[in-house]
Amino acid sequence: MNREIVHDMWLTWRAATQRALYGEAGFYLRERPSGHFRTSVSASAAFAEAVLALLREVDAELGKPDALDLVDIGAGEGTLVSRVLAAAEPGLSERLRITAVDLSSRPEGLPERIEWRGGLPDSIHGLAIANEWLDNVPVDVVEQTSGGPRLVMVDVHTGEERIGGPLRPADREWLERWWPLPRVGARAEIGRPRDEAWAAVVTRLTRGRAIAVDYAHPVDNRPPCGTLTGYRDGAVVSPIPDGTCDITAHVALDACAEAGRRAGAISTTLSTQRAALRSLGLTGARPPVELAHRDPRGYLRALARASEEGELIDPSGLGGFGWLDQRR
Repeated sequence: MNREIVHDMWLTWRAATQRALYGEAGFYLRERPSGHFRTSVSASAAFAEAVLALLREVDAELGKPDALDLVDIGAGEGTLVSRVLAAAEPGLSERLRITAVDLSSRPEGLPERIEWRGGLPDSIHGLAIANEWLDNVPVDVVEQTSGGPRLVMVDVHTGEERIGGPLRPADREWLERWWPLPRVGARAEIGRPRDEAWAAVVTRLTRGRAIAVDYAHPVDNRPPCGTLTGYRDGAVVSPIPDGTCDITAHVALDACAEAGRRAGAISTTLSTQRAALRSLGLTGARPPVELAHRDPRGYLRALARASEEGELIDPSGLGGFGWLDQRR
């Protein structure tokens, strides 16, 4: 093979990211997320407890059905659903039908009751949750030029970029509606593939709720240069799509919400993780000092728990994540 071709491969960012993350020997097919970045699930078991509280709400809303679905989309190591299953009371646990959706191989030690699959189930009667999934759905990057918005091409081996061709009509329409570019040099990530991915989740809800939790930004405050980022071994790195790092971009959750409404959602709440988790009982409140005198070990446990909750609801950190809740 010609050596120049091997070292000069230009693709759109969407195609390059798809190849780097999910292609043969792609990043997510060989790596576990916890080795590279911190999520709410890995930060504290309190997140799973909040999801269990949410699941109880959904169970009550559906009249405590004989079978209640819990579907974790982008399940990673299966930590969230494993913790929820372990903490659920018998009356709920015995009715749970748990599905973990991820393209990676089934983790060792995952409870047998949890189904592991590479795609969404055909129907969901209960709760579907996608925690930091949409940000890894590959998207195209575009840049405003004097001749209008153009695709940004990337060399998959070096990360070098150059301006490519014009947008397809559907992508240009999405850009004009959801991320208008005010000046030459401004950039955006075309979120239409994420809208479609989220609509596929909502469409599968026969009854219940679908929750998306992710880095997000609203239409009136989009980042002027986009948000494309790489992660490796817990550190931010240049997003080179060579398969050696995670590649992520923040999510236009408001556009996803509209896609969910078109897919059949009858109600929509778009808020923050801080607001959602506080409504589910996480406050981050420190235990009273008096407890330290009566029960020193209990005080230390309560203090550690308060610290974990505080991280999950910190508005400048995980608490600032967007939280999209849609019902059918």
